Amino acid sequence: MASVSFLLKEPNATKTTPIFAFLSFDGKRAKIYTGLSILPKQWLKADQRAQVRGLPDNGKLNDALELAEERLLACYREHRAQGLLPTTEVLRAAIEPAQVVAPVAAQPGPTFWGYFDEWIAVTRSQAKIASAKVYATVARHLRDYERTNKYAVDFDTITLAFGDRYASHLLHTVRLTDNTVAKQILTLKRFLRWSRDRGYTDATGFDRLSWKRQEPDIMTLTAGEVAALEQLELPASSYLDNARALFLLACYTGLRFSDLVSIRAEHLRGQTLRLKTQKTREIVTVPLRTEALVIVERLLAGEVRPITNQKLNDYLKELGQLASIDAPVEVVRFRGGVRESTTVAKWERLGCHTGRRTFVTLSLERGLRPETIMKVTGHRGWRSFQRYVNVTSDTVEREFRQSWGQE
Repeated sequence: MASVSFLLKEPNATKTTPIFAFLSFDGKRAKIYTGLSILPKQWLKADQRAQVRGLPDNGKLNDALELAEERLLACYREHRAQGLLPTTEVLRAAIEPAQVVAPVAAQPGPTFWGYFDEWIAVTRSQAKIASAKVYATVARHLRDYERTNKYAVDFDTITLAFGDRYASHLLHTVRLTDNTVAKQILTLKRFLRWSRDRGYTDATGFDRLSWKRQEPDIMTLTAGEVAALEQLELPASSYLDNARALFLLACYTGLRFSDLVSIRAEHLRGQTLRLKTQKTREIVTVPLRTEALVIVERLLAGEVRPITNQKLNDYLKELGQLASIDAPVEVVRFRGGVRESTTVAKWERLGCHTGRRTFVTLSLERGLRPETIMKVTGHRGWRSFQRYVNVTSDTVEREFRQSWGQE
């Protein structure tokens, strides 16, 4: 866990003194200059905030302190989810925008891009780091389109005709697939509705923007392939042994990568994990099989080390190749409705999220009800849950024979 406290550089001074933030985390303490200052006699030491009663202008200072605290904690969580610890320099950069600026002459109101930046900042302050990154990517693509096509992107210029041209740009210039284009359009509409809800615009031209999403093929491991990984002989505590433990824990629990590397001692309740997910902030309770409990205990003891998502994905391909997970799989993508496909060995497509999908599929094959699995994984609706289910032809044939007594 991480916590933030604020202290004055010279608490007994008779003139303004700087305010420092101290972030305590993982047995460490980082001191960060906030860029803020105050007269010590206006400082409430117990509250670690400025006195507001009789000094209403100090409300802005307290708002800046609140924002600084939010950004420091968000920065810590973002790095911890990647298996890293933030440096003092990174933490300092995270709160630079929180400085209080003296009033200046009236400036023009926020623009479309100013509101977009505000949306990203609000999302980040809510500790939704992954979502903030997605929103920033959408903004980057929009800015690229604006620059290359000399088209002023604004609330009133985002029309159906714009949507057609923008989708074509994403497909043919950026080379995105239909599903990624659909996600870009959906996220843009989410921002526009957020802006309209706050009175920033009354535009309605974007409401009918859409792009057809093609349901992708779901790749999961079979029970036999999971067993092949389990039985693979690897040097103890090696990087591959470490990667295997993290991946198998995903297969056993259905947890996302960001939640795997965020497990703490307080989350373990006997033979279950109870934690708030990093992505959706849902509280989930995950029963632990014996194999999963062993890995969790190793993780808490420091024997299994958190690593970055990218590194884990690289190591999983190496593990899959060693375990001979080489069945041919077809990779299908759609671009502008045109089907593109290639065939690769299964290990080439292995990634951390394969573990979550494998948990869902194997749990269904074991007879768990979908509603039960959704409770464990934190899925709120059947439509999103269905994207994790991979019913293979072999499974269909086996269950058909079992049900009709032909085995």
